[in-house]
Amino acid sequence: MRKFTEVMKALSDPNRVKIVKLLQHRAMCVCELRELLQVSQPTVSKHLKVLERAGLVGSKKDGLWVDYFLANGNESPYAGSLLGNLRHWLENDHEVSPMVDRLPFINRVDICKR
Repeated sequence: MRKFTEVMKALSDPNRVKIVKLLQHRAMCVCELRELLQVSQPTVSKHLKVLERAGLVGSKKDGLWVDYFLANGNESPYAGSLLGNLRHWLENDHEVSPMVDRLPFINRVDICKR
C-alpha cells in the first residue's frame, strides 16, 4: 500500500506530471527543467526528489551536471504501470505541448552559465 500511495502522491502535482512528460523526450538537468517550467531551482529539485523516492525518476552524474531520466519501473509495479500509461496521456495538453515544442531550443550550457 505504501508504494502505491507514494507513486500516486508523486503524480498529484501538475509540475511533477510535467517533469515526467518532459523526461519522456530526453534526460535533463535541473537547470533545463527550471527553464521549461519557469519555477525556481529549489522547487524543481524538491519535485525531482519526490519523483525519485516514488521510483518514477532516476539520476546520473554527467560531468558538471546531474541528468534526470525516467526510471525503468522495476522498483515499483505501480510506477512502471503509470509510466507506461503516461506515455500516451497528455501529449496534446495545452500546458505540456508548448514545453515539449521548446525542447530543441533548450541548451544546458547556455542556461546553466547564467
